[in-house]
Amino acid sequence: MAEKASSSNRIDPHAAATLVRRLLTEYGLTRWKRYVFAFALMGLGAACTALTAYMIRDIVNEAYVEKNFPGVVQIAVLTFLLFVIRGLSHYGHAVILLRIGNSIVADNQRRMFGGLLQQNIGFFADHHSSEFAARLTAGAQAATQVLNLLITALGRDLLTLIALLVVMIAQDPIMSLVAFVIAPPLGFVMRKLTRRVRTVAHNQWAGGARILETLLETLQGMRIVKAFTLEDTVRTRFQSHVADVERESNKMARVSQRVHPFTEGLGGFAAMLIMVYAGYSTIYGGATPGQFVSFMSALLLAYEPAKRLARLNLDLNATLVGVRVLFEIIDRPLTEPEDDTRPALTLSKARVEFSHVSFAYRDGEPVLRDISFVAEPGQVTALVGPSGGGKSTILNLIIRFYEAQGGTITIDGQDIATVARRSLRQQIALVGQDTFLFRASVRDNIAFGKPGATEAEIIAAAKAAHAHDFIMSFPNGYDTEVGEQGLKLSGGERQRVAIARALIKNAPIILLDEATAALDAQSERHVQEAIAELCRGRTTLAIAHRLSTIMHADCILVIDGGHVAESGRHDELLRNNGRYAVFHKLQFQQHELVESASTVPERV
Repeated sequence: MAEKASSSNRIDPHAAATLVRRLLTEYGLTRWKRYVFAFALMGLGAACTALTAYMIRDIVNEAYVEKNFPGVVQIAVLTFLLFVIRGLSHYGHAVILLRIGNSIVADNQRRMFGGLLQQNIGFFADHHSSEFAARLTAGAQAATQVLNLLITALGRDLLTLIALLVVMIAQDPIMSLVAFVIAPPLGFVMRKLTRRVRTVAHNQWAGGARILETLLETLQGMRIVKAFTLEDTVRTRFQSHVADVERESNKMARVSQRVHPFTEGLGGFAAMLIMVYAGYSTIYGGATPGQFVSFMSALLLAYEPAKRLARLNLDLNATLVGVRVLFEIIDRPLTEPEDDTRPALTLSKARVEFSHVSFAYRDGEPVLRDISFVAEPGQVTALVGPSGGGKSTILNLIIRFYEAQGGTITIDGQDIATVARRSLRQQIALVGQDTFLFRASVRDNIAFGKPGATEAEIIAAAKAAHAHDFIMSFPNGYDTEVGEQGLKLSGGERQRVAIARALIKNAPIILLDEATAALDAQSERHVQEAIAELCRGRTTLAIAHRLSTIMHADCILVIDGGHVAESGRHDELLRNNGRYAVFHKLQFQQHELVESASTVPERV
């Protein structure tokens, strides 16, 4: 019993047999009625093919032996009907399989996308976005291709081959045995080629993913590519990946097509033996010409399905690569599983408290070290300090992009780790430095903050965010498309649309992550006015490197080395002459240097 248990534990979940069995149980069984119907139509087509080969004997005998023309006409009409029935059966099973395949592709795309939505931010930080696109495209299609290979192999090819073998045995059993002479050597060759195909197919997929990765990075970073004249660099990188895939594709071409010389040679050898034997039987053994022609017709018709069946394992292993990369994502444990059954977060004041919180992105490299502080309700709490001190991590933990590894984070006394994640995030509005807008209209991007928002609510939010005027200056107004990632808008315009999106959400907690860091003075003024409207009466935590933007905050926390080094209002911290005062002095000096540099008279 122990040996059986240990052997079962060693079963490879990505082995070909395991994947095929899983595809059949997860996708095949749920659609078994349609598969059975398609299988029956394939059987009907196989029977028509075999009957056609069988009736050739009667045609030859009636025409050349019996000289019976009416009999030939009758058989010819019956042959025509068999061809029509076979054509209709082929149409029927092909349409059914395509429709089943479309439903499987759609199902896989839904499963994979749904699974991705239930992963945390850390999961995406470890993977390139192009990898998911490659897995979604290749994997969703691969599951359908494998099932279609199996069904057509069993339904069309195997049934056709069996029916034709029956015809061959009925005509001459000894000649039928000669036809099987090629089976053992062909099986040996196919087994060796299968292992090679599996490796090459995986390399092809990995190379294709790298091509997509380079393409997406180049398109998304085209401004940097051109600004730093990196055209030759990215071109070389892209061409290298293309060359790798081309090399692997050429290997696949050689390996996958290597079977043809063997099958053709062995098939020709078998045909030669059969012809010699059949000729001898007809000339010296009294066999009828029709029997010989019928047997050869069945043999020739059986050649193609037999060759496809011989290649089945080869084709399956090449296609199963896509199934493996799909299941690797679908089977990955969810880092953000649905937790709507937990209690919902209910707010009264929106008081945020960190109590001895610790966190590290990587083992042995703590970012937050036993940090404690309170963000009072309805007030602005600013987070300042050197880069890498843990400011952004604090916001990430509040919105539960990551989970605290020590201590507790409470809102109105409720531990956020114990409440439903959706209810928490519905109470928070986030505005970051790198504003993301969807490829949609301005109206849609604002309405994403409150699905189902009315036109009046959208316009009111835009006005409060000081965005209405520039939106109405566009020819299409609120119907203006913002482009990919909002690139048709300026930085200040994108930020104000994002603030309007946060305003319409009407969340009691606001998280601001360097919301004005990348803006010019004029855009910053407009955005600051919009932020002031957003933060009014709400609990706000704001990260800022420019101290001028948070001088009027109700509380300023200096975050350094993963803990609160200082806290207080602007004037208090300056009087304390601590780290905040040093930061303020350095920024003031830098500001003076910039202003003096801008007023230096130009040399004549």
